[in-house]
Amino acid sequence: MGQGKPINTSTILIVEDEAIIRFELTDYFQDAGYVVFEASDADEALSILEHETSVRVVLTDIQLPGSMDGLKLAHYVRDRYPPTVLLVTSGLAQLNADALPANSQFIAKPFDPARMLRQIDAMTRD
Repeated sequence: MGQGKPINTSTILIVEDEAIIRFELTDYFQDAGYVVFEASDADEALSILEHETSVRVVLTDIQLPGSMDGLKLAHYVRDRYPPTVLLVTSGLAQLNADALPANSQFIAKPFDPARMLRQIDAMTRD
């Protein structure tokens, strides 16, 4: 039987093509005690997910360069790694719940990283 919830939520993959935002989020989550992996596009994110089995939280922007956008990446992650906590962000797009994969959250930019931490905590307690 598959695992229903993440074992370790202290490892996060941040998928963001804007370097400054990615670096700031990386610093924030590292300061909060997370092990952080970074990717600037979905292809890099998929490679990390294949090799780093400890990743249990994925934060992805929707607008990404490369072979797929962040929404397609989120759906792929949900299908391939079901217990992963998913947060999808955008400063441009507004998504309704129907467009998101199951058990994921949309957070509009600009966002508060402390609020994001609270959401991750809430999502892992379910």
